[in-house]
Amino acid sequence: MPDTGHNRLRSITVIYWALLSYIIAALVWWFISLEKQNTMMEWYKVHQLMNTIDSVQTPHLYQTELNKIHEDHGKNKSKYIGEGATFFLFIIIGAAFVYRSFRRQFRMQQQQQNFMMAVTHELKTPISVARLNLETMQKYSLEPEKQKKLIRMTLEETARLNFLTNNILVSSQLEGGGYQSSHEELDFSDLLKDCIRDFRNRYPERNFIEQAEPDMEVKGDPLLLQMLINNLLENAQKYSPKESPVKAILKKEQSHVQLQIIDEGPGITEKEREKIFIKFYRIGNESTRKTQGTGLGLYLCSKIARDHNADIRVTNNIPQGANFTVTFYN
Repeated sequence: MPDTGHNRLRSITVIYWALLSYIIAALVWWFISLEKQNTMMEWYKVHQLMNTIDSVQTPHLYQTELNKIHEDHGKNKSKYIGEGATFFLFIIIGAAFVYRSFRRQFRMQQQQQNFMMAVTHELKTPISVARLNLETMQKYSLEPEKQKKLIRMTLEETARLNFLTNNILVSSQLEGGGYQSSHEELDFSDLLKDCIRDFRNRYPERNFIEQAEPDMEVKGDPLLLQMLINNLLENAQKYSPKESPVKAILKKEQSHVQLQIIDEGPGITEKEREKIFIKFYRIGNESTRKTQGTGLGLYLCSKIARDHNADIRVTNNIPQGANFTVTFYN
């Protein structure tokens, strides 16, 4: 699918540049033709002047008329150059606008296609795993420990499914204006602790380190702020090695509440840091990427942060990894 899309983009780009080159060539040919016609008219007028006015007997009149002919030729040439330059400028501006719009639309279409493929995979996987676990428990008389393990795995997959569907639904509601958010005073420290506790239950093999100052109050929507924390934690654990810790720090920074989610993954380059908050955008090549995802998580984080008068940014973690920082100004 990605190769087909790139081939299509390449073909359309070649056709686009061929048409643009033809238009510019036609404009240049138009200018050359008009200038040739202008030069021929000048020659014809000079020749006619020589036949009608004697340059020896009336040199002053002859020179005056000759200067007028040259002046008309110069004015016409300037007019053609001005008109040609204006047309050329409009063509280039229009071509650049069309090209950028087309590229942006094509990238959006590709991202939406990738999103649908990712969502399909992300939905089918937990459903298939949960169904397989339930069928196994139904067919076989398993030992209590094995049953508990399968139940735990099923609950993990349903939690993953719930996490994904919430992201999709809330993203759609926020964009369509259908979500009625509340702004209430809440204990952000307790909310962070609850999210960390949930992730420790979902990923018992991972090390989640929590450093939260008590009584950090933030005004906002509890569900949206919970989604903000969950998406940042999910992103950190997804892109960092299983043996490395994921750290959550909540503290007062001057008069503002600041949340930091730190991982020890590959990090994010300077070039990608602004793009990762764009809807559907994902780092890397879709055909070779191993980590699953929909491209909605960080987009939602950015939108939720803006709606709560907060700023979200990402910096490098030392010695490696990423540090997502959300600063609340209310």
